[in-house]
Amino acid sequence: MLLPEWTTRLVTLILIIGFPLSIIFSWIFDLTPQGIKKTKSSRVSEIKGTVKIPARRILSVSNIIIAALIIVVAILAYPKIFKRDTLENLRAKGKISIAVMPFKNRTSDPAWKDSQGITQDILKNKLSSSEELLVRETESIDYLIHSQGITNTASMTPSLERSISRKLGANIFISGSINQAGDKVRLLAELKDSKTGKIIKPFQIEGPSKEENILNIIDPLSIQVRDFLVISKLEKEVSPDFQNLASFNSPEAYRYFSSGNISFSNKDFPTAVNLLEQAIDIDSNFISAILIVPFAYGNQGLYEGAKKWCLKAYKKMNQMNMRQKVWTKRTYAKFFETPLEDIKYLRQLLKFDDQLPWLYFNMGNDYNELQQFDNAIIELEKSLEIYKKWDSKPMWIWNYTNLGYSYHKLGEYKKENKLYKKAQQDFPDDPDLLFRQAVLALSEGNAKDAIDIIEKYKSIRKDNSSSEKDIAAGIAEIYSEAGIFAIAEEYYREALSIEPGNPGMLNNLAWFLIDKERNIDEGLKLIDKALKISPDNYLYQDTKGWGLYKQGKYREALDILQKSWDLRREKAVYDHEAFLHLDSAKKAIANQKSN
Repeated sequence: MLLPEWTTRLVTLILIIGFPLSIIFSWIFDLTPQGIKKTKSSRVSEIKGTVKIPARRILSVSNIIIAALIIVVAILAYPKIFKRDTLENLRAKGKISIAVMPFKNRTSDPAWKDSQGITQDILKNKLSSSEELLVRETESIDYLIHSQGITNTASMTPSLERSISRKLGANIFISGSINQAGDKVRLLAELKDSKTGKIIKPFQIEGPSKEENILNIIDPLSIQVRDFLVISKLEKEVSPDFQNLASFNSPEAYRYFSSGNISFSNKDFPTAVNLLEQAIDIDSNFISAILIVPFAYGNQGLYEGAKKWCLKAYKKMNQMNMRQKVWTKRTYAKFFETPLEDIKYLRQLLKFDDQLPWLYFNMGNDYNELQQFDNAIIELEKSLEIYKKWDSKPMWIWNYTNLGYSYHKLGEYKKENKLYKKAQQDFPDDPDLLFRQAVLALSEGNAKDAIDIIEKYKSIRKDNSSSEKDIAAGIAEIYSEAGIFAIAEEYYREALSIEPGNPGMLNNLAWFLIDKERNIDEGLKLIDKALKISPDNYLYQDTKGWGLYKQGKYREALDILQKSWDLRREKAVYDHEAFLHLDSAKKAIANQKSN
């Protein structure tokens, strides 16, 4: 019968180490099966009738060397007994997680100016093609680097790279550099253990130092690293869906992509759209850029552009690896389906990398949209926990304010207050934060604090070039959300008085009067004015339909709410509150029929 592997290893270990050790101890103590023999000097002492401590036998240098060599040879011949290979250890625990650091550009050639990021992305994409590996997203890595105030990746230290890798929960990380020797460029990459920082395997490749050869040099290096990391048998079993397609083919396109990402992070979405589209104009198969553009449009409320780019991404599905395909399905769910489908695909993306705070953030937002605030809190808190582990502030204030909104809806005011104190440290006097702080202060009855916060809110929004009507409308929302409807109404009317013919301001006041049942008849008159200006506006139609519902005119309400819903699904995205309005009208009519 075959022994278990661990038993075989143990027996072999005992034989290999035990034999030389037994020799050593026999030399030292002169061991026999009967016990410790008496040394010559002790026997002589007994004969002479005296008692002496037995003299320890002295080993010769040659005997020590021989014994040591036996042990060393055993270790070299059977290293896995003493310490299993790092990669084998990691494979035994499941998938290997990897963080690819941006390469350090040590050349003076302008052709390689953006090569560190390009090398990082190509290597990440190549490794992502294997289901054996979990590759951390470059966005997470870059974010942690920039949060340390580092703008030149050439200055990154091995200890910082290791620290970032550990924060991301990666088992190993790849550190590399780009070096120049005459008219040649040499890429060096080192696979390192995140726990110890030790080099697992170095890689090197070189070629002509010309911009058009950049990809020809980087790609073979990426293949070398991947082939080393992935067991050849498993590599052959990977389906075509996991075969990697480099996201870009042009350094120039990458420059636009990189700048577009920075603009997106800074909430400058119009600039992000412009830069990302330029990247795609240069490289039409730039999958990563194509997948970001819909959200840059969507965050501006420009859903027509978002949907157009979403469908463009869908047409390139056969060119994508598995992760990109799931991202594309998630994008489609965001703009064409419901938050439930979005959550489903976000959870699938967690299987590729569960250390992406944006995934939890978006799931939390979806749950907020569905008014499932308990679930929203779970996901939004996870997002912040990852940033805390990274020792970094979140990308946006919304990570805080959206969680604060969930706390507020469940009456968790103490948690909300504590959260905003932390948010104030990371995003001091952000207008979105001040908005939520004012709502909280009013809800807790702290009128004086609320007034101070609102004054600061007004001042900062003026500094940010917001119009008087928009500022008044914002303050109206603060009071409305806090349940102080009389003051809220004053500000809604003030906003409308600044621009009496503005359909948006007409809708704001109309909605407030109808939803809070302050004056439904006046609300319907106001919304009719807005609809004369913009008859096909689904928001205005929803307001009118809700007003008719409140008056008990369920058939009329259903007709216009259905029209609003159909337009919304065509021109915008799912809105749960609008869905509930439509559902309420349908149920009301069904009840009438049953009665």
